[in-house]
Amino acid sequence: MDSRRKPLFDAAPVTPARRGLKFETRDLCRAVGAKRLVDDVSVEIAPGEVLAVVGPSGAGKSSFLRLLNRLDEPTGGSVLVDGADYRAIAPRDLRRRVGMVMQTAYLFPGSVAANIAFGPRQRGDVLAAEEIEALLARVGLPGFAARDVAALSGGEAQRVSLARTLANAPEALLLDEPTSALDETAARAIEELILGIIRERAMTCVIVTHNKPQAARIAARAMLMESGKLVAVGPTREVLHAE
Repeated sequence: MDSRRKPLFDAAPVTPARRGLKFETRDLCRAVGAKRLVDDVSVEIAPGEVLAVVGPSGAGKSSFLRLLNRLDEPTGGSVLVDGADYRAIAPRDLRRRVGMVMQTAYLFPGSVAANIAFGPRQRGDVLAAEEIEALLARVGLPGFAARDVAALSGGEAQRVSLARTLANAPEALLLDEPTSALDETAARAIEELILGIIRERAMTCVIVTHNKPQAARIAARAMLMESGKLVAVGPTREVLHAE
């Protein structure tokens, strides 16, 4: 790595001055045909907060999450990021700042290193081998850079997916059932890893989960959705009791 170039990824914990993004949704809607997947949802998410989104299947949880970084387009209402309408932010820049980890790790064929370097490469940046190794070490996979993703276990693939997201240095992290496809041991390990990273990097985090104990462990506040609507928002244990 060229010593004159500032690393794209800094493995050291951030200083207390860093803050995550603030989100605010105002009457946010997403309709497909006659069906309203997200129906007039208004909520604020504070910088550095971890918010759990809970509710029954088909409640609109994942649809709401995808609206936060414009993977889906709102059909009504607005999303503010640090007070500005996110339509003013180029989608690629928005998705760099607001990273997302899906339920299933959708990795590209090839090596672990190529997957992690993908995001920066799309912006014309080169992630050095030392930076890739630092990311892999942080997610508990030192020495995995040259491995083929086809040979990874489910838990390892999810760790690589997280490292690939972190390579973009996001200020917020969206998690869509990130452990539901894993066994209990792997799920708890990923959960603890995610918690450590968002705390040390002061990242705002929104996690969709069906796992009530997980929501209680991860998030101090939760929002309950039903039929696309926001039913309740408040302290996690109170919201889970109301579900």
